[in-house]
Amino acid sequence: MTVNDDSFTNWKHREEIAESMIPMIGKLHRERDVTVLLHSRSLVNKSVVSILKTHRFARQIAGEELSVTETLPFLKALTTLDLGPSQIDIGMLAATYKDDDRGLSVEEFTAEAVAGATGANKIECRQGRDVVLYGFGRIGRLVARLLIEKAGSGNGLRLRAIVVRGGGAGEDLVKRASLLRRDSIHGQFQGTITVDEATSTIVANGNEIRVIYADDPKQVDYTAYGIKDAILIDNTGKWRDREGLSQHLRPGIAKVVLTAPGKGDVPNIVHGVNHDTIKPDERILSCASCTTNAIVPPLKAMDDEFGVRRGHVETVHSFTNDQNLLDNYHKSERRGRSAPLNMVITETGAASAVAKALPDLKARITGSSIRVPVPDVSIAILNLQLARETTREEVLDHLRQVSLTSPLKRQIDFISAPDAVSSDFIGSRHASIVDAGATKVDGDNAILYLWYDNEFGYSCQVIRVVQYVSGVEYPTFPAPAA
Repeated sequence: MTVNDDSFTNWKHREEIAESMIPMIGKLHRERDVTVLLHSRSLVNKSVVSILKTHRFARQIAGEELSVTETLPFLKALTTLDLGPSQIDIGMLAATYKDDDRGLSVEEFTAEAVAGATGANKIECRQGRDVVLYGFGRIGRLVARLLIEKAGSGNGLRLRAIVVRGGGAGEDLVKRASLLRRDSIHGQFQGTITVDEATSTIVANGNEIRVIYADDPKQVDYTAYGIKDAILIDNTGKWRDREGLSQHLRPGIAKVVLTAPGKGDVPNIVHGVNHDTIKPDERILSCASCTTNAIVPPLKAMDDEFGVRRGHVETVHSFTNDQNLLDNYHKSERRGRSAPLNMVITETGAASAVAKALPDLKARITGSSIRVPVPDVSIAILNLQLARETTREEVLDHLRQVSLTSPLKRQIDFISAPDAVSSDFIGSRHASIVDAGATKVDGDNAILYLWYDNEFGYSCQVIRVVQYVSGVEYPTFPAPAA
């Protein structure tokens, strides 16, 4: 047998193992609301090749490839336990097991590591929480995809309705369903979508979603559709202060989450950093901006370890629907010029928003932005003066560990690929990705290059906030290091 034959045989063996993992992952998700992760990446509804690629990607952050032969025993062990709703990272289980010298079996170690999700400790499945989307643009449709994907056993978040403008004339419903079904950037919807025009309903993977036509929040009676105690996600950006957003607080709606920076006393929340400061009786909050979500977690990670005295963020941002395809009138300076033909200097509120999300950060952060002719994925260049001198190696080691084991591991990703470009990060579920190869450190000066999918990564952060305020953000095991 040749070397090539050996490689092919090994590949086929790993394919077989990955294939055997799919029904176990699916059953845990559907029946117990358990999401199986691999270094913070969900394995739910993934193909054989996707599972193998996710294992291989571990070498980018952990330094070596993780094999399905290493993680399968932990997955099998999970299927034997009386688990409650949770997220369980089999990559972390495998890594921590290697470092454990007590001589425990895989089954014993797994049972101990996830004890908080079993027996008397487990969270019982709750009744599903209704969610309403107000607006159905770029972020609205991606949030809809995520809500449908995460339906699980049906005891988590349930997308019940979408509110859009207009009277539903012609083929409005069909066209909106088509935009959910196909996306030029993020690809096909993973599942099936049908339309019932008689009841103005879109059915996506069995989820019945009522489309409500209204030009004003006060026109909608949500209780007429059986909606109660719902969380409304406003992704129109039309209202950003408490007075405007309070219009949504009608019978059937319990809380309002804005997918844009909030103004005045509206809390700006970056999940992973300050979501635990949300007061139980707070009914209106903001998820800040995509750029704020991209820079605040790395800022916190750097400040915690090295201290930050001052900083500047320059975002090179993909163009958005707020700009014009061709030169035309726009109320903002420069944004009226053709987005796909120009680099456009514009403002960003991300730097000033840092103070709301990180009030303990004493450093002054400034910022500016350039819109560029790409449709998705942006990069934030974070230039920091630190409180002490350090080295490039120390900074990268710290950020790599943060991405693997800290409470920020769902927000911060890490990549060392030398030829990575923006399109490689389309679909990233992290708030930002540290580009190790581009990082520069000189004494007390550090420059971080942070990629982020300003559409999908941000939408994932929105969902995390909604899960938290709805009480269905399930604990992760093994628990991240503090």
